[in-house]
Formats: sequence, C-alpha cells, structure tokens
Amino acid sequence: MPAIKFLSPFLIFIFFTLNLSSDTKIGFGSCLDQRYPQKIWKSIADENIKKFIFLGDNVYGDVPSGDTKNLVKAYKLQARRFPRWLNELEKLAIWDDHDYGKNDGGSEYKHKRLTQKIFMDFWDVPSNDPRRSREGTYFSKDYIIEKNKIKVIGLDTRYFRSNLLGSRTNRQPNNDLNSSILGISQWSWLENELNDPKTEMFIILSSIQVLPTEHGYEKWANFPHERNKLINLIQRKKNVLILSGDRHRGAIYKHDKIIEITASSLNKPGSSDNETDKLIQGRIHKEINYGILVIKEDVLDIQLKNNDGTILESATMSL
Repeated sequence: MPAIKFLSPFLIFIFFTLNLSSDTKIGFGSCLDQRYPQKIWKSIADENIKKFIFLGDNVYGDVPSGDTKNLVKAYKLQARRFPRWLNELEKLAIWDDHDYGKNDGGSEYKHKRLTQKIFMDFWDVPSNDPRRSREGTYFSKDYIIEKNKIKVIGLDTRYFRSNLLGSRTNRQPNNDLNSSILGISQWSWLENELNDPKTEMFIILSSIQVLPTEHGYEKWANFPHERNKLINLIQRKKNVLILSGDRHRGAIYKHDKIIEITASSLNKPGSSDNETDKLIQGRIHKEINYGILVIKEDVLDIQLKNNDGTILESATMSL
C-alpha cells in the first residue's frame, strides 16, 4: 500500500492564497444589439465577475414612430441571447435612447411610462422597488465590497431631459437655465444620495458621457449648466467614478480627481471618424469592448478590454 503524503502547513497556506483571491470583479458595457452576434460574452465569462452593469442601449428596439411593439420583440430576442451564466448574476441596468423607445429621445417621448414598465419587467425589478411607482428609472444600491462601502448610482438621462439643439451629429449647447437632463425630482434625489458620509466610493452610471466636451453627439455638455452642476457636486467627494456608454467607442477621461470610463459597444464597433478630447487619458478605441472593475481592499483597478479580453486602457483609484 503506497504511503499517504500530506502537504506541509506552509504549502497549504500557499495553495489557498493562490486560489482564494479576495478581489471582486464587476463587468460593465453598453450598446448591445440583439440582432448581432454576441461573442464577447465568452471573454467576459472568463473574468469570473460577480455582477454586470448594463449602461444603456441594452436592446435596439426604437422606431421613428415611437411605437413600442418592436421594443417588446427586441427584449424577447435579447432574453434568448443572454448566456445562462449571466442570468445567474446580479445585473444592474440603466437605459439610453434605443431601449427608451425613441432615438435621441427625451421628456417629449409620449410612450415613456409604458417603456419604463417594459424595462422594469425585463430586468425583474421587484414590485416594491421605488422605480415601480415613480417616474424615471434612476436608482441607487449600497454594497460592502472588500471592506469598502460602495454606492452605485444609476441616473436616468432620458425621462426628464429637455430638447436637444442642433443636428444629431452636431449638437449645440442649450444654455437655457430652465432646461435640464435630470429634472427637479431626480436632482434632489441625487444630492441626497451623494450626502451619505459613510460611502467610500461613489460609482455613477450615466448613459451619455459626462466629461467629454469636443464631439458633436449627445453628451452632458449639450447642457453646460447641468454638466457644471454635476461636476461641482461630485468634486466635493473623495472618490467618484463615472461609467458611461452610448458612443460605440471606449476611452478613459479625467477631470481633476474625477475619472470617467466609457465602455461601448459590446457588439457594434464604432465608425472610423477621428475624435479626440482634452480630457482623454490614452486613446479612443472604436473596436468592440467591455469594462472591468477590480475592487480590492485599498484600491480600485479600472480596465477597458477588447473582444479578446486584452486590456486597452486602465486606471487606478485608491480606496
């Protein structure tokens, strides 16, 4: 009978140290067309994430008439496209125009209450969630991750948004101080959420970009007073990270201590037009991409990755 060999306590310690990493990974991305292949889920599955954040345009169901029938069909097809492992994770979602129901749509969209219900039903939002009884899809969730209190704030940049000025590719600033992106009730709610003194990291989800100012498409800079108000509000906080989508390109931006990462698109790469911004860190990537947050006890690693899981851009924030 062969002798039984036992591992030394030191080797057992090394084994568990290597195999029981305390880091927590969260995935995020945007612009997922239900009609296109979704090969990117293979690379995301290999990340072993704990949650996934959908940053808008989670289906493409809008039509020029604003009718909602196509949106319902889009969600049904998307449900069949999601991999099984994804359905077992916690998923957080905000919407953008293509799952709101109207391209570049805002407060004027006549079916927004109906499409909010369709959105809530698809994402299995509980019946007692405030989003079931109020206008707008904004929300917040508190987590303790790697001993850090983290507040995730999902903004609704559609339901209350005032009219855009200019053309789709050449938006102009709306300087009317009565115009808004978030609306009165959502602004009041956001200010209250940001006043939580125990939160060590705020992660703000915005379907449209907050920091960039130089491209001609939708962005917070289309309403300069709203952008300034948000930046002034979050600059007072120790740690704020913004996650955004919409653009069919990915990049990292920085304004003072505020970092924004745009992850878009999960399966529809961007056009070939040149684009830059004074706040960009690194390069803009027009290929298919997704984002990863690696949360450790004292640091947050921010990564933009391509379809193969290769890091395109990265940044770090202390916790």
